[in-house]
Amino acid sequence: MDQVGKTTGYDPSYQSIDYPNGDVPIETGVCSDVIIRGFRKAGVDLQKEIYEDMKGSFAAYPKKWGLSKPDANIDHRRVPNLMTYFSRKGKSLATTSRAEDYVPGDVVTWDLGNGVDHIGVIVNVWSKPTQRYFVVHNIGAGTRMEDVLFSWQITGHYRVF
Repeated sequence: MDQVGKTTGYDPSYQSIDYPNGDVPIETGVCSDVIIRGFRKAGVDLQKEIYEDMKGSFAAYPKKWGLSKPDANIDHRRVPNLMTYFSRKGKSLATTSRAEDYVPGDVVTWDLGNGVDHIGVIVNVWSKPTQRYFVVHNIGAGTRMEDVLFSWQITGHYRVF
């Protein structure tokens, strides 16, 4: 939630970043950067964790980008890689249409259509009218907190903490 109002842009471009604990400028980023920053604040560096897992199990990860080896600059910023990592670590839960199955801290992925993946995190702000928690995500206009859990087809549900 700290990113709302700070991350005001959306920039999916490839950038060289530090390793470990690398990040693009806080003013920008993509949906996965919301997750990466949130996890880092909780003491988990997904950049390092995913890079290390990919080094040892590269074949287990999607091949959508034509890479022949892991890249610590970008791999953790790709939604399919986050999905693979969370699944490999036993953090995958059922995807349902029941709001009560999704609790604060859960990570959710969606298919926006045309092969576009999206990711966000459930937060502890409650929507009284819809009886569900809000999602923090960046779908193109900066980080937002919105009631969008069932706005798109859910493709993944993960509980890490």
